[in-house]
Amino acid sequence: MTANMRTLLLASALLLQPLPAMADDAGDDVHPDAGADIVVTAPYARARIDTLSAIGVLDAEALTRELRSSIGETLARQPGVSATSFGPNASRPVLRGFQGERIRVLTDGIGSFDVSNTSADHAVVINPLLAERVEIVRGAASLLYGSSAIGGVVNVVDRRIARQVPEGHLHADMIGTYGSVSDDRSAGAAVDVPVSATIVLHVDGSYAKSGDLRIGGNVLSAPLAAQARAAGLPDLADARDVLANTAARTWDVAGGLSWIGEGGNFGFSVARHDSLYGVPIRPSLDPAVEAEQVRLDIHQTRADARAEVDLDGVFETLRARFGYADYGHVELTEDGPGTEFFNKGFEGRIELAQAKRGNWRGATGVQLLTRKFNAVGDEAFVPPNDTVQAGWFALQEVDLGGAKLEASARLESTNVESRQASFNRSFTTLSGAVGGNVSLADNWRLGLNLSRTARAPSAEELLANGPHAGTQSYEIGDPAFGIERSWGVEGTLKGKGDGFAFEAALFWNRFSNYIYEQQTGAVLDDLPVFAFRQADATYRGFEVNGSATLAEVGNWTFVADALADHVRATVKGIGPAPRIPAFRLLGGIEAQSEALTGRIEMERVSGQTRVAAFETSTSGYTQVNASVEWKPFASARDLSLLLAANNLFDVDSRRHASFLKDFAPLAGRDVRVTLRSSF
Repeated sequence: MTANMRTLLLASALLLQPLPAMADDAGDDVHPDAGADIVVTAPYARARIDTLSAIGVLDAEALTRELRSSIGETLARQPGVSATSFGPNASRPVLRGFQGERIRVLTDGIGSFDVSNTSADHAVVINPLLAERVEIVRGAASLLYGSSAIGGVVNVVDRRIARQVPEGHLHADMIGTYGSVSDDRSAGAAVDVPVSATIVLHVDGSYAKSGDLRIGGNVLSAPLAAQARAAGLPDLADARDVLANTAARTWDVAGGLSWIGEGGNFGFSVARHDSLYGVPIRPSLDPAVEAEQVRLDIHQTRADARAEVDLDGVFETLRARFGYADYGHVELTEDGPGTEFFNKGFEGRIELAQAKRGNWRGATGVQLLTRKFNAVGDEAFVPPNDTVQAGWFALQEVDLGGAKLEASARLESTNVESRQASFNRSFTTLSGAVGGNVSLADNWRLGLNLSRTARAPSAEELLANGPHAGTQSYEIGDPAFGIERSWGVEGTLKGKGDGFAFEAALFWNRFSNYIYEQQTGAVLDDLPVFAFRQADATYRGFEVNGSATLAEVGNWTFVADALADHVRATVKGIGPAPRIPAFRLLGGIEAQSEALTGRIEMERVSGQTRVAAFETSTSGYTQVNASVEWKPFASARDLSLLLAANNLFDVDSRRHASFLKDFAPLAGRDVRVTLRSSF
């Protein structure tokens, strides 16, 4: 038995020691219809104003308006969130400037089991079309899901494993949407049928198909277009209006069965995901080199299980969650199949929520994750490898009335092995967070959160050594990397009242052994060499968002909302960290009534001139969006028709966080119609 495993067994024994318990709280049960003021991504539901860190929640109504083809684009207008925007089909969230290994994207608390962390052109296998709600969690609660979640956790909650027996003969959710910008047609439905008083059958499915994305101007950015003209490529320099090779087709189907009784519940589901999508063409400025058109053919079969058991004594509830998936994709070129990627993953977690007593509540648990990765082909830049990660975590809260205190800890053991590379290393990390908030007045809280996190290097950072088509670079890892550590401080101010809500966060992170990529100046396989390195680094920034009722006139209520966010990141001795989103300001006005809601908003993203040595600057842009939602029947509030026009003035927009920003802009004007219904 290794020292790491002995440490984890000792921590697991500590997990079972009696702990003080929490006061009665009717909001502790995770209810599938929790509103935007409740956060369910934790062992127990919590009021959003009570959380120590800045939290984002999109409920079903907000998702209807924000829904896009990828989870990254769906969340990109939330405070502190940007997206990798590797074309319309592969866009992963960027949280406070962090992406890749420093955030976790989950479905109902379990990882997505894909290879989206390996390359920006690999899509996240989570379809937002059938999501019930999405939560963005930072701070102490994020340690429950992994020490790598320094930037935060994105949890997509669905109903594939039912938590309650529907009333009547069945419950159905349906959505259909059409978007003009890529002739996007998508539809999805989920049905829960009570087979008996305690057994629920679930079935869901979705289908989406789109053509090439229409853009609001030239394909190439102005500096790159000038280079193309100088190289004698006027057709390439003047290409506009359509982003070629971005069509897609995706379908999902799933079925599940749940038993729901007085003493707990148990359920499982099986799902199949299949997607074929194109990656924006990366043009060459060498007239003798023809640009390659690549499409990814993705498939994944996934099984999930969840159980909750009511207990007596020290602990109140036992919750277990397990998932397994077999993922694969092949990169298709005009010459036929190319590099293939395979990933088999398992993740399981068991949580014990403490019994209710006094003003103390909390939970402890264990988690196990295994990953078996393999890539075959000329562009397999990472050798086959296995990762095993075991962790123990705990979250404790004390409510003193005028003050709330919170602490969390995570002990984690990670082993990365590659027989092909004759590599085998283990890492043990300990992370923790403490904080609290105080009441300044009714529904106003001032909070401070301190964290010390540690992250083991990933297999890609340790073992990469080869040409990487997605980033058009030759990547070289470092098998000798040490653990990445950071100190973090976050201050928050939250308030709400009659007709208003406000949240602000100021954050600072200082890293030692921060892992980053640096261009070396060498060229291998006709690609620039980027080597992974370690150094000290700092991230700092802020997020502010709020809403207020402006007036009430007859049956109409007029509401204004706004957000602003900014990140500044520096690698010591090197300069600005790459792909950091620029300052952003977004504001909107809504007119709300029982049947109609109209909204107009403007988003201003500043230019980004603070760039890494190998980056180009990015111009700023302003987009205007508008929408009208109609709920035609007062007795059927879950039936809605949404007409939305995004990027009304068809402006050329590029996100600095994107690898492809210079030749893959964002969508142009998009008129969308969405019908959503539940019964």
